[in-house]
Amino acid sequence: MAGSSMLTVPGVERQPLKLFTEKAYLDYSMYVILDRALPHIGDGLKPVQRRIVYAMSELSLDYQSKPKKSARTVGDVLGKYHPHGDTACYEAMVLMAQPFSYRYPVIDGQGNWGSLDDPKSFAAMRYTEARLSKYAEVLLSELGQGTVDWQPNFDGTLDEPVLLPARLPNVLLNGTTGIAVGMATDIPPHNLKEIASACIHLLEEPKASIQQLCEHVKGPDYPTAADIITSRAEILQMYETGNGAIRLRAKWVREKGGDLVITELPHQVSGDKVLEQIAGQMRAKKLPMVEDLRDESDHENPTRLVIVPRSNRVDSAELMAHLFATTDLEKSYRVNLNVIGLDGRPQVKNLKDLLSEWLEFRIATVTRRLKFHLDKLDKRLHILDGLLIAYLNLDAVIAIIRKHEQPKPVLMKRFKLSELQAEAILELKLRHLAKLEEMKIKGEQQELSKQRAALVKILDSKAKLKTLVRDELEADAKTYGDNRRSRLVEGAPEAQAIDETQLLPTEPTTVILSKSGWVRAAKGHELDPHTLSYKAGDSFLAAAYGKSSQPAVFLDSTGRAYTLPAHSLPSARSQGEPLTGRLTPPDGASFAGVLIGEAEDRWLVASDAGYGFVVKLGEIISRNRSGKATLRLPKNARVLVPAPVINLKSDLLAAVSSAGHILVFPVKALPELARGKGNKIMGIPTKKAASHEEFMAAVTCVPEGEALVILSGQRHMSLSAKELRDYLGERGRRGLKLPRGYRSVDGLYPESRLPGNTPKT
Repeated sequence: MAGSSMLTVPGVERQPLKLFTEKAYLDYSMYVILDRALPHIGDGLKPVQRRIVYAMSELSLDYQSKPKKSARTVGDVLGKYHPHGDTACYEAMVLMAQPFSYRYPVIDGQGNWGSLDDPKSFAAMRYTEARLSKYAEVLLSELGQGTVDWQPNFDGTLDEPVLLPARLPNVLLNGTTGIAVGMATDIPPHNLKEIASACIHLLEEPKASIQQLCEHVKGPDYPTAADIITSRAEILQMYETGNGAIRLRAKWVREKGGDLVITELPHQVSGDKVLEQIAGQMRAKKLPMVEDLRDESDHENPTRLVIVPRSNRVDSAELMAHLFATTDLEKSYRVNLNVIGLDGRPQVKNLKDLLSEWLEFRIATVTRRLKFHLDKLDKRLHILDGLLIAYLNLDAVIAIIRKHEQPKPVLMKRFKLSELQAEAILELKLRHLAKLEEMKIKGEQQELSKQRAALVKILDSKAKLKTLVRDELEADAKTYGDNRRSRLVEGAPEAQAIDETQLLPTEPTTVILSKSGWVRAAKGHELDPHTLSYKAGDSFLAAAYGKSSQPAVFLDSTGRAYTLPAHSLPSARSQGEPLTGRLTPPDGASFAGVLIGEAEDRWLVASDAGYGFVVKLGEIISRNRSGKATLRLPKNARVLVPAPVINLKSDLLAAVSSAGHILVFPVKALPELARGKGNKIMGIPTKKAASHEEFMAAVTCVPEGEALVILSGQRHMSLSAKELRDYLGERGRRGLKLPRGYRSVDGLYPESRLPGNTPKT
């Protein structure tokens, strides 16, 4: 209510909705970034992965133990450390067990854990069993040695490690992907030996450049091998910036019989999907050079996809380059080295920063481990000092224990012992008293003192500490390392799709356009388009003769040109389809003609106002649905059916007017343009042209030595090459009168291009 004060409720905080939503979203964002999507630089794991590995270690599922049901592990993870969905948890577990997903699997799975063709086809957790792999020792072996911090679990009943004490930079070895709020990570897997070698080099040369490190780290190393075709310069730039892309290409060989066999696929690419992509092109008749496909993959050959060429004349390299460009046989992988650093903040790091920060983590971990062992040694030496005192005063110690109900304070006071020493003496069993020999105690003291001195030397010397870290890296690289799988291929031929027109059979074709703008194509040049059936109210307008591999260009009534592949046009057995379904002409426009041929072929385009020009077909080809402006029309003018120019030097141009005049002159007298209004072909009186009382009715090009056929209603007249020259005149003139009965012209055709005749090409 207006004027009323806001009600306040005791114990309820009030704040503006803007501040509340902003804080809630930021809290959610930070949770997703830090506790779900991004790995930590220390152990290279996300929280769910870390909890799975730790829970399995608590279940004593090391690589030498008997595996247990995955449901048992998932139950422990959810119940003790990770209160989220079981499906997501199990999928994270599966990923760490798949040898085609992880370069160094952390989990050893038994049962159906998915396949390369379908990684999601793994069995339910109640059916599969799992234990940790030998590689998991890298993450867990130092866990109980004071190396990491611990934190309460979600309900405060248990403790869990904040990080695992990884002995190797797992963040680079297995890589990871993740999408957070406003950021993502895409870290590719790497070879263990190469990464360990780079770490050792960085320990010895802290000022080493990224280029020097890349002499050790050649590039990513994917579990499914394949070829890395990214250039050395691009890989170096990727490691310098922390961002980039890696291109992987399948490995193939040509066997003796001519079959092409694919033996390695890019990371996370399904062989079934690749075969489906190739089969789809075969069904679409885009791969006429391929006869058959087979999947011969088995246990011994996990990837063996066979492509059978149609003949030995097929260029294998060209075919594979096409498949690389059009299928997943070649794939690009985004690289974004975004990790949570030691400061707890996400950041994209270059290779040197990433390795340097991990080495900082490793040195700190080793230092904590050494201090933990030093503390244990100090504690044991301290206890041995007390036991030696007890041995030297054994009778007095026994007397005090027998006489006093609380012997500990008496022992401490009498022999100046600490509480720890007194407790150790009191906890000795009677049968062990005989073993308390002075020499044994002193021998153990000497041995432990040597160990202590060695630890102190290492802790007091940064050089010795680095040497220890280096030696451990070398040992782990020898134990867990293997050879590179992904080969680095410099100068690989570029993947290039074969032009679709080159893949199609080149056949003679006739493109027919109706007055209503319906189009179709017929095989061969013998068809008379007038004899085809047309929709009610529609009839033949124009035909063009060419090849199925050539583009067909359509001219509309506004002078715009549009292009469609001739092989894509519907068959002449049907009534075709409207061009407006595939093209977008201006409102109210209709189609006026069709052209077909090679890019260098020349055509005559003209308007009935008496203007026109010669144009190369390639100049007016357009891939745009809305076409390309070509012929500029004077006011009230209409587009005439285009005519092919066979020979620019020798062809004659014949034009007739609606008043029955005919003019013939060499076509070379017209300019060759790419677009425009053109030059005057035939003289039409200005007033009659403006009112459209008189206009140029038809125009065509007649090859040298060929006759011209004039159609007028049901009659036709043929002018021989010799008779045609009687009508020669200068370009732009009005011409001579045609004989009576032929002054209303319906069409002009060179004899060879009369519909139904096979045109000369």
